[in-house]
Amino acid sequence: MAASGMRSRMESLDLLANNIANASTGGYKADREFYTLYTAADAESDSGTTMPLIQRPYTDLSQGLLQPTGNALDVALSGKGFFAVQGPTGPLFTRNGNFRLAADGRLISAEGYPVSGTGGTAIKLPGTQPIEISSDGTVTQDGKTIGQLQIADFTSGAGLSKQGSNYFRAADPAGQATLPQGTTVEQGKLEASNSGTAESAVRLIGIMRQFEMLQKAAALGTDMDKQAIEQVARVGQ
Repeated sequence: MAASGMRSRMESLDLLANNIANASTGGYKADREFYTLYTAADAESDSGTTMPLIQRPYTDLSQGLLQPTGNALDVALSGKGFFAVQGPTGPLFTRNGNFRLAADGRLISAEGYPVSGTGGTAIKLPGTQPIEISSDGTVTQDGKTIGQLQIADFTSGAGLSKQGSNYFRAADPAGQATLPQGTTVEQGKLEASNSGTAESAVRLIGIMRQFEMLQKAAALGTDMDKQAIEQVARVGQ
């Protein structure tokens, strides 16, 4: 049981280490875990022998703090939803609105993926004049409407999986994407990570102390077995 507890704490430590490493990543969503108790199928029903383990990790999709940047191409979402971009193998979704302009005028993400407008088409700016992005994601330049940012929400986060570089992939984008209610687009702002540096530091200390206690419990069990063997051998003599 102590060994199983140490293993689950090591898995928690891996998740926490990734959260801390992305504490300054824009729009990052922290990974957390559900714990459960495992009972072997051949164990007696009244034995009460169970082992702790992580049932499954999950992604905390709560919103991070919106921070002003003053950059017209930076956008953040106040509320639920994701920006859609055209990834190399299909649509990807992100909360990181740190966009820029490509040489051909297309609005792209930090990794160079075209930002999708409504209908899935890429947003392309015909000129270099300043742009304005309204609260519903409509992009205008020089008084002319260029397009509207595609913003998608998902009824269940279970259909989303992390793809690296702060992107998510949906199991069925066409079937699950819906326009979020009450969400507004904030121009000139970026969403910070929701991992919480102070919270992560406290959890790190807690996990380390739990691991140390379980390690002592395992060592104590080994010592008890050793003493039992030595005492039985002594009685036999």
